[in-house]
Amino acid sequence: MAEFASSYETVLLRRERSQLHVTLNRPQVKNALNPTLIGELRAVFRNLRERRDIKTVVLRGAGGTFCAGADLRNMEQSFTEKPQPGEKDPIALNNREYGTFLEMVNTTPQVVVAAVEGYAIAGGFGLLCVSDVAICTEDAGFAMSETAIGIVPAQIAPFVAARIGVPQTRHLALTAARFKGREAYRLGIVHHLVKDSPALDAKLEEVLKQIDRCAPSANAATKAVVMKVGAEPLAAVLDFAADKFAEARRSPEAAEGLRAFAEKRPPRWAVE
Repeated sequence: MAEFASSYETVLLRRERSQLHVTLNRPQVKNALNPTLIGELRAVFRNLRERRDIKTVVLRGAGGTFCAGADLRNMEQSFTEKPQPGEKDPIALNNREYGTFLEMVNTTPQVVVAAVEGYAIAGGFGLLCVSDVAICTEDAGFAMSETAIGIVPAQIAPFVAARIGVPQTRHLALTAARFKGREAYRLGIVHHLVKDSPALDAKLEEVLKQIDRCAPSANAATKAVVMKVGAEPLAAVLDFAADKFAEARRSPEAAEGLRAFAEKRPPRWAVE
């Protein structure tokens, strides 16, 4: 089973029981995304695919900011690349890689919890929108800001639309509107709104305790079922869900859960 690198240049990792805390660590540029940061995050999530000893992934940003979007200095450099005749534009290929990464986070078997303070802008906003549970402070700032600098929120727009619907996404993307935590909560971008950073830590701990009560494989299967809704015909989703239910019911996890319920005790995964 793949292990995580002991250290990264732009990502901090902390393992706590069945939780992996992943902190974007470029505070000097408000955790702006560059190829190194995206590559290291991709490596972390690639290693998570088959891990059932890790139930929850917590995403945060160092220095009081979640993620201020793409590092525009790197983007400026990428514009100098020219496509060869008959080949795909390298800018398009590079842009598409971020969508692949977001898809990886979106479908990871673990519960992804985003704890947002400071800013979640552009690509950082997209990263927030592929979390399963999101918490933010009232003064956190959000925006799909790409159109204000003449570019397109190409890879994040589908995930934002899946989060809050096409009409709201059109409004945010076509106005590059900036807004705070209360509006993010109203729109359904985040699930919990708290006053400040200490309250964020407290709410995060509460959410993690709730997730601890849930069985890891059951959560992974449930997430897989939910992710198919709207993407496949209903009958196909229900067939897939029935198969997942049967797999879960025959698993040691379900046997332990039912035994724990009968014996009026917490299941093993809730106390490990």
